[in-house]
Amino acid sequence: MAQQHTIDVIARVHSDFPTKFGIPRQSGLVEGLEARIVFEPAYRRAEAVRGLDEFSHIWLIWQFSQAVREGWSPTVRPPRLGGNHRCGVFASRSPFRPNAMGLSAVRLVRVELHPTLGPVLHVAGADLMDGTPVYDIKPYLPYADAHPEASGGFADRVERRRLEVCCPAELLERVPAGKRPALLGVLAEDPRPPYQADPARVYGMCFAGMEIRFTVSDNRLTVLELAAAPQ
Repeated sequence: MAQQHTIDVIARVHSDFPTKFGIPRQSGLVEGLEARIVFEPAYRRAEAVRGLDEFSHIWLIWQFSQAVREGWSPTVRPPRLGGNHRCGVFASRSPFRPNAMGLSAVRLVRVELHPTLGPVLHVAGADLMDGTPVYDIKPYLPYADAHPEASGGFADRVERRRLEVCCPAELLERVPAGKRPALLGVLAEDPRPPYQADPARVYGMCFAGMEIRFTVSDNRLTVLELAAAPQ
């Protein structure tokens, strides 16, 4: 029998996504998305992040906390293939994995030394839901982690499509000014499940305390409603 190990949650993510719907499918796709990494009480030690502010990017190792399930499947249907074609789970970044663990490279905006929360990491480009457990944090090393010549497999064979977003000015004004570019970026990435393409269907997502309802026809996303999310 394989030896079992316990992994501690060292921190949690605080982001503008209360649910997983609408979160970009990879980190860095929407640079304007900001989040905070708040350490659990046992790890709120300033010396633990000493020198981290010298790095521009960091790796986050975290749990797909909303995808934990009993058992696993050797094949999955990645969104990049439209949600209809299967590939091996280890050839994908699907959340439905034996250990439901994710990996994200995010930009480190700053390290805050909070009087009660200890060191708080402010990051950009995060593809993480609010409350996501973080297992580890490592600095991103360009000389070792960046491989411009790398092949992207089936992901390179599928064109990345961005939507034209139409949001009336009177609706967009309801969103805090600092959150507007991030929201428009999230919508342009097409939050819908890849297998849904009904132009009459109204979709809803929550972001930064707002509920956004929209439709998508061809390559155009139209925001219909934007209001404070129900508490």
